[in-house]
Amino acid sequence: MRLGIVVNDINTEQSGYTTTRLAVSAINRGHEVWIMGLGDLAYDADESIRARARSVPKKQYKSNEIYLNTLQGKNALKERITVDDLDVLLLRSDPANETGTRSWAQVAGINFGRIAMRHGVIVLNDPNGLSKAVNKTYFQLFPEEVRPKTIITRDTKEIKQFAEEHGGNIVLKPLQGSGGSGVFLVKPDDRANLNQIVESLLRDGYIIGQEYLPAAIDGDIRLFMMNGQPMRYKGKYAAFRRLRKGDDMRSNIHAGGKLAQAVITEEHLRLAEIVRPKLVQDGMFLVGLDIVGDKLMEINVFSPGGLGSAQTFEKVNFNHAVIDSLERKVEYMNYYRRNFDNDEMATL
Repeated sequence: MRLGIVVNDINTEQSGYTTTRLAVSAINRGHEVWIMGLGDLAYDADESIRARARSVPKKQYKSNEIYLNTLQGKNALKERITVDDLDVLLLRSDPANETGTRSWAQVAGINFGRIAMRHGVIVLNDPNGLSKAVNKTYFQLFPEEVRPKTIITRDTKEIKQFAEEHGGNIVLKPLQGSGGSGVFLVKPDDRANLNQIVESLLRDGYIIGQEYLPAAIDGDIRLFMMNGQPMRYKGKYAAFRRLRKGDDMRSNIHAGGKLAQAVITEEHLRLAEIVRPKLVQDGMFLVGLDIVGDKLMEINVFSPGGLGSAQTFEKVNFNHAVIDSLERKVEYMNYYRRNFDNDEMATL
């Protein structure tokens, strides 16, 4: 299998990232893996998608650190590859990380991935689905019963009214963003500071206001979904719990949250089943559900991370489940190519 992975920037990748773990697992199983940044893609005059990509010498890599040091170092293999010749292209860049002078990069992977898909490459997650999810309004397209009460506005009066309707307890955050950045818990005693909080968030555009879920005091659970189903490997769910640090309501690891083992209940599986049809319809191969109590706080479709954290607690390598699935997809695609012509495949 020839696997390509699009990341924000090769030089900012880290050894603990899920993307790195997936690459190492694929390479150690004998697959060819090429990594490319958002600025490395090109559409050539012959209508092919190409990229300045990096790979590593073929061998077994004993650690993620050794692999990444090689990829980012002088011994990396650097070529201008034809993306259309890949079997699979994984879009693992996060638009929320591309701001300021790199705002051009927010949808670059989506746009080039869409063309590569037309040329027969298996592109995951589906770029047409990802284009709907560039900001958090995508979450509002899922059934109301799985979401907290929400408003999206730039009007301070509307935010204050929403806070009053929920007893003064609401969460405010920017429409764009990830990793817990710019998230505020507003309590009844904070009303005097509400104008300042809103003014700060308005600099980034629209504001999301959500009802505060008391269950958030226990943190949240990240549950991975793959191919529309809760990811399960060797009988274990790919999931972990994130706990708050002190009075900080954010459980994101980047915001200082701690990790613990997750217990997946029937309620969690019910939430997964409710959102399954839309995830499948939108071609979302690998996503992360962030669950608080009996509600979803977010659905992460861009570069969901944490498979290594799930492995730490469940003692199984969930990366193998992902690579297994990719291998099957390539096998099925090759079967159809051998047995059907292009016109027939278009009707399948």
